[in-house]
Amino acid sequence: MLAPSRPVRSLRAARTGTALAFARTCYDHLAGELAVAITAALIQRGVLAPLQSGAVGELLHDKHELLDLFGVGVMPRPGRRPVVRGCLDWTQRVPHLAGGLGAQLLAGISEQGWIVPMAGSRAVRLTDRGRQALAESELLSSDLLAA
Repeated sequence: MLAPSRPVRSLRAARTGTALAFARTCYDHLAGELAVAITAALIQRGVLAPLQSGAVGELLHDKHELLDLFGVGVMPRPGRRPVVRGCLDWTQRVPHLAGGLGAQLLAGISEQGWIVPMAGSRAVRLTDRGRQALAESELLSSDLLAA
């Protein structure tokens, strides 16, 4: 069962909620609409097998141009933590990428200046640099990038 939504009582709360739904950190990986879209692109391009929430996933290609684009350097090694895991996105209700690769992806796009944290929140903002790089890659819809 999902927790009931709280009524929005201010413009600040509405903006924060919108920002969190679009892109945020989830532990050490990216979540929200942006993360779900990136995960879908990785699956569609054959980098990942389709993900199941809470389950270990499968990396199909560890040397792929998309991983380079997202700034993923050295692949995480399997160990106690899986390289790929599906994490249920509470706003989108589908899995986004978690595990070692999810952490690497968040670090990579952060280091490239594609996202920046928003003060006082887990929300992150897509920068103009990130928006441009994603638009040029044609991975994500223009509607998503306009958000």
